[in-house]
Amino acid sequence: MKKILVTPRSLTRDGHPALEKLKAAGYDIIFSTPGEQPNEEELLRLLPGCVGMLAGVEPVSARVLEAAQGLQAISRNGVGIDSIDAETAERLNIKILKAVGANARGVAELAIGFMFALTRAIPASDAGIKAGAWKRKKGIELYGRTLGIVGCGKIGKYVAEMAVGLGMQVIAYDMYPDASFAPSPNFRFGSFDEVLRESDLISLHCPSPEDGKPLIGNDALARMKKGVYLINTARATLIDEQAILEALNSGQLAGFATDVYRKEPPEANPLFSHERVITTPHVGGFTEESVDNATTMAVDNLLQALNE
Repeated sequence: MKKILVTPRSLTRDGHPALEKLKAAGYDIIFSTPGEQPNEEELLRLLPGCVGMLAGVEPVSARVLEAAQGLQAISRNGVGIDSIDAETAERLNIKILKAVGANARGVAELAIGFMFALTRAIPASDAGIKAGAWKRKKGIELYGRTLGIVGCGKIGKYVAEMAVGLGMQVIAYDMYPDASFAPSPNFRFGSFDEVLRESDLISLHCPSPEDGKPLIGNDALARMKKGVYLINTARATLIDEQAILEALNSGQLAGFATDVYRKEPPEANPLFSHERVITTPHVGGFTEESVDNATTMAVDNLLQALNE
């Protein structure tokens, strides 16, 4: 039987009914270590001999791809493909497939959740009560505040719709703005500089820059209002961690929330332990609905690619 490697942590631990489609089509499913993100050595051991891979966010290096004799397609259960060596995949004629939009609402709702958690210091307040303290921090209300969105694809659009529903003003920057998207008079497209200068909160929903440099570094932070809140549910490489830490310490940033990391799980880091930083373990698309959508789409994409 032809083999397919399945590596997303939620699938190796819990399985999913959509995987039965692969079995029904005559494929043998191989799983990486349950509930863990596979490293390069595990991929080198499991992937050779597989015709397909249903992949999570783990790095798939050139070395792994070169060793994966017979591999025809990699299907992601999400949209991010930065972790796959695309140049090597193209040279080896390995297709890379994305589950576009499958987890968009889940990620968008997490971004909105971060906004409330940051502006009302919810995690710190909860931790204080549990530690026997009674320490209150004055928050701000989102109504009437300006949200800047960097990247207004499907996720960014959901965030914009939810934000205007809360009575916020929304400015969105996108390299290719969708002129047909106009959810409210309180929404408009603007330049990246306008988003930086005018926003009270900024949420990132874009790919990493092609030059590999962080989008949010010292220069971008200096152009923001003092006391802005920054949210990243997109790519860890979008931010300069040291610059973010310095901005938090100076008060330029009032708070930072992230769901994404350069290494998962992240190593000890003064940024992630900062009192005004909220961290979650890459759960943006980890909802029942998003996992169902993404897994089904990834399986269908893989079957289509292998049958072409």
